[in-house]
Amino acid sequence: MEVKAKKYLGQHFLTDESIARRIAESLSGQNLRLLEIGPGMGVLTKYLCVDERYDFRAVEIDSESVAYLALRYPNVKVIEGDFLRMDLTTLFHDSFAVIGNFPYNISSQILFRVYENRTLIPEVVGMFQKEVAERVAAGPGSKTYGILSVLLSAFYDIEYLFTVPETVFNPPPKVKSAVIRLVRNNVTALECDEKLFTQIVKTAFNQRRKTLRNALLPLGIALDGIDSQLLAKRAEQLAVADFVQITSKLSQNKPC
Repeated sequence: MEVKAKKYLGQHFLTDESIARRIAESLSGQNLRLLEIGPGMGVLTKYLCVDERYDFRAVEIDSESVAYLALRYPNVKVIEGDFLRMDLTTLFHDSFAVIGNFPYNISSQILFRVYENRTLIPEVVGMFQKEVAERVAAGPGSKTYGILSVLLSAFYDIEYLFTVPETVFNPPPKVKSAVIRLVRNNVTALECDEKLFTQIVKTAFNQRRKTLRNALLPLGIALDGIDSQLLAKRAEQLAVADFVQITSKLSQNKPC
């Protein structure tokens, strides 16, 4: 069955309901509160709102889509707003899972918001541009390994679930898509200054062709005490534990 769809804010809408069903079924079911980001015309919503396990809500920035969803799914609480700007603590009384066919042009921003609110969000299932999905799920040594790979894998177990072809969207994008799942691991806090950890990861990858010794120079912090073998590597060669170790040492060297 084909579903009418429109494109806005860089979003391509599914016309293949079997893919929507598969995305919905990718949730672990362990989190009873669920937020869909950018439901659009509701092709994914229809499989989420009928699952009685969930206290289900959706956030949508487009007023026309909000009106459409209110008519088609009157029992669903649709919040008109921008997920990137709203106070997430007001959405539910406790933590909640996130799901969605995320707009390509803000998908990385959504993941950074998830990272910033990781104590609130124990699980994410989402469809992304394939390149972004591969980057998030990548491990050390991969050319696609980057800032989001490190930050998210510090607190989430990440799984690349399946690839989605261009032909199941209206309008068809020029790239393939993919669905990934993030589930919070047992790490509640890193053994270092987490704000500095984030800064170091971003600084290192912003100059990923340089060795760490040279990439971290803009921070203006002495590199004394850091393993010389780590400093001789590039950012893409370092695991989360390496960045934690480096951050811990730099915290000691940072001027008061």
